[in-house]
Order: sequence, then structure tokens, then C-alpha cells
Amino acid sequence: MLSIFYALFYILLNLIHGTGAADHKRGSSNAGRYFLQDIQELARHQAGLLPLASMSWDEHCRAFVQHLEVERGYSPRTIAAYSRDLREFAKLYEAREDKSPKATRIDDFDVRAHLAELYDTNQASSISRKLSSLRTFFRFLLARGVVDLNPAAGVRSPKRNKSLPRALDVDDVNRLMEIPTAETGKDADSPALKLRDRAILEVLYGAGLRISECCGLDLLDIDRERYSGRKLKQVVMRIRHGKGNKERIVPLGSKAIEALHVYLEERPRLRDARTKEQHATALFLNYKGGRLTPRSVQRHMGRYVVEAGVPDATPHGLRHSFATHLLDGGVDLRSIQEMLGHASLASTQVYTKVSLDHIMGVYDAAHPHAQSRGMTAASGDEQNPSGCGTNSGDD
Repeated sequence: MLSIFYALFYILLNLIHGTGAADHKRGSSNAGRYFLQDIQELARHQAGLLPLASMSWDEHCRAFVQHLEVERGYSPRTIAAYSRDLREFAKLYEAREDKSPKATRIDDFDVRAHLAELYDTNQASSISRKLSSLRTFFRFLLARGVVDLNPAAGVRSPKRNKSLPRALDVDDVNRLMEIPTAETGKDADSPALKLRDRAILEVLYGAGLRISECCGLDLLDIDRERYSGRKLKQVVMRIRHGKGNKERIVPLGSKAIEALHVYLEERPRLRDARTKEQHATALFLNYKGGRLTPRSVQRHMGRYVVEAGVPDATPHGLRHSFATHLLDGGVDLRSIQEMLGHASLASTQVYTKVSLDHIMGVYDAAHPHAQSRGMTAASGDEQNPSGCGTNSGDD
């Protein structure tokens, strides 16, 4: 009890005489919250939690990453995003406060200051994701007893622009699919690479895959029992590396099946020129026989987009087109949700708006009584109110 009294007396002295240049930067109005933080840290010491509370920011981050990997089973890409967001928070905090962050001393003021610094260089969606990373991190520390509250829990996310996904027209999709294997192609890739790129585009559009899912496919993910070549009408594909490490089964259309069949005949040619080695399990290979990366797919597709003259087409745009065209064809939202691998139906419902816009565009362009044509006719009647078909007498 006496030790607690002396500790509190020491804290009061520090508050009166100042605890360092970094604290003075914030002004005396923030002295109260530092006083409470010191009392909380002292309470943790009495409760035997000081070893956890005294860990550095990097040590807490490493424990958090291990938690996400082992206990939560998050994908490597998701874990990398969390780590990157936490490193950015530490970097900006250190530049602002001239000291490294300490988990037990972070409060909502620090979180809001961090978000304010992000506004100049980040979109609202990115800021929301980084705030979510901080919430999850401090929720983890709260569960371990390191902190007494989550400083990011009460901070509101910025309003996000509700931009709709852009779907390509069917004609644009067909034109893009033909480019990799077109005889007039401007690229100097080998035939095996052209067939690979054609198969990738067909699979992205034919199954609605994310680019990471497509690059993560293995040979065994194709249903080999039912896969027998061009004559087969239906093939299913297992997605084992989906978002959140969720598995799902998706069907493939005839064009994707045919493109895969032709590519797999040429796949043995893709191997390292010096060692003659080749990845044993990856479905899509680079020219050295290794697994193809999402960045390479984006680079190759960017070239085909220019040749096809399809504006703003991206690998994810093919996924949007897959969902929109299915909805236009009468497929129910629940089935589309399963094929896309969405955890919530709300994520899939955005395509109802895209499809409605498409329907309205077709209606306005084709129907003789559409709004644009009706307005033109109405304006003509106003200019000639006594025209043909108008009764000039009393009714």
C-alpha cells in the first residue's frame, strides 16, 4: 500500500514539473489523461500484468500477427495488410510525438490524429480499412489484459463513396478474350504463354474468380474425374485460397473448359530454360515454370486491354461482369453469392443496382416510348399544338 502511495506521489510530481518535451507538445490540457494512464499502468503492475504491458509496440504486433495466423486462420495477404497498417501507425506516431508508441498510452486522440494525417494521401475506403486494423489490434490487446479499453472503438469511419462496380458489355468481353491468341497480336510471347493468358481471362470471367484465387489454383483443383477434354459439357473447380481461406466450388463454362484444355497441352513447355524445372502443382505458370503472380496477370491484361480497345477493363472488372451478366440472365442472388464467395448477401446485392442501370439503358435506347424519346415527342407537340390528330372543337 505504501508503494502505491509513493508511486502516485511520483506521478503527481511528474505532472507538475513536466514529463518530457513530447508531452509538452500536446499542452497541459492533456495532463489528465496521462495521469489516468499512469494509474492504469500501476494497476496492471499490481495485478501481475506488467510483463505484457511493458512489451514494445513491435512485440505486441508480432504477437498479434501470430494470433491472426494460428488462431484466426487469416490469409497471408490479410495478415500482411494488418502488419502494414500497424507499422504505418507507429511511423506516423513517432514522427508526430518524437517517441515510439506504447500500446498502453494510445487513446482516441492518437487514433483521430492518425486518421487526420491519412486524409491527404488515402481514399475513404483505405482509411476505413486502416481504422479497422487498429480496432482489431486493440481488441486483441484488450482480450489479453494489456489495455483497459479499445481507443479505436469509438472513432467513426469516414463516409465512403458508394461507387458501383463497372461491368463490361458482352461484346467487350468477347473482344478481349480473342486478343491473346489473335494472329495479329502485337506481343512476342510464345504460343504457350498466349494460350495461358487466354485461359486465365476465360477462367476469370467464366468463374468470377478474384485474381489471387486464379493465381492460387492448382492442377488438382480442377475436377479431374469429370474433366475429359473438349467434349465435356460441365466442369467444376475447387477454390481453396479464397478470401478468409474459405473454400467453394464453382462451375466453368464451355469456353473456359476449352481454353484450359488447349493450355494444359502446352503447359509442359513452360519451364526454366537452364534447370528445366517446373512447378509441380500450380495451374498457371510463368515462362520460367514458376507459379504466376497476380502482378504479372495485371501487367499482361493491361496490354490486351489496350489492343482490344476496352476502356477500364481489369481482372476484377471481369468478376463484376460475371456477376452482372448472370443477374441479367435471371440467376438468383443467392446462387451468385455462393459462386462469388461472398460472406454476406449484402455484398452481392450491389449488382442489382448495376443490372438495373443496364436494363434502363437498354430500355431508353430501344423502346419507342422511353423517357428520352417521349420527351422529344412531347416537345414537338408543344411546338405544334394544333397539329394533325388534334381536335380543334369543343369536346
